[in-house]
Amino acid sequence: MTVDDNYTGAIAAGGAPQRRTLSGARIIKASVGPMDNNAYLVTCTQTGQALLIDAANDAGTLVQLIDENAPQLALIVTTHQHPDHWQALADVVGGFESPTAAHEVDASELPVQPSQLLHDGDTISVGRLSLTITHLRGHTPGSIALALNADGVTHLFTGDSLFPGGPGKTNAPEEFTQLMDDLEQRIFGKYKDETIVYPGHGKDTTLGAERPHLQEWRKRGW
Repeated sequence: MTVDDNYTGAIAAGGAPQRRTLSGARIIKASVGPMDNNAYLVTCTQTGQALLIDAANDAGTLVQLIDENAPQLALIVTTHQHPDHWQALADVVGGFESPTAAHEVDASELPVQPSQLLHDGDTISVGRLSLTITHLRGHTPGSIALALNADGVTHLFTGDSLFPGGPGKTNAPEEFTQLMDDLEQRIFGKYKDETIVYPGHGKDTTLGAERPHLQEWRKRGW
């Protein structure tokens, strides 16, 4: 499988995965499935251990990507319970016998029950990499984001809770308010503008690009 080392964060549906190389880590972003889901393979370059964020779809593509780029799949994390983010989970787990993790609130909706239940503020280790878990309520009750610090920058994997242009979809005003509160307090209130956001669908963004629009999002209600 060809992986593009010219990382832009924008991949056409079904296009070649892109690789970002950092000090001690590699991030490969792939677009899978009919909903253009992003799956992320984060590898510790010192140990070869890797983390897959969202085994969303196209199990064969993900298995090949892991086989060719990750010496050891140490963990699969599912960011939330919606089916488009776990269609390939059972097949990938079956192929690699890797442990899985998700927030405890969404865990019961997944086809593979997690080996590890996550909570706000937890950290997970992949080789010598450490990622911090943030619980973001609203898109689903148990949605999470994962933060990796590398080369002095935070790399934030937000699932469907934050995209370029606004928060993820919610189904009730109170859910929207909860998600906005959590984003403002737990994400924008904690991380710097240069933080790179890797969403569950579509292009990457930064917190600096999105921060000026927080009140605009509040006012429009989505």
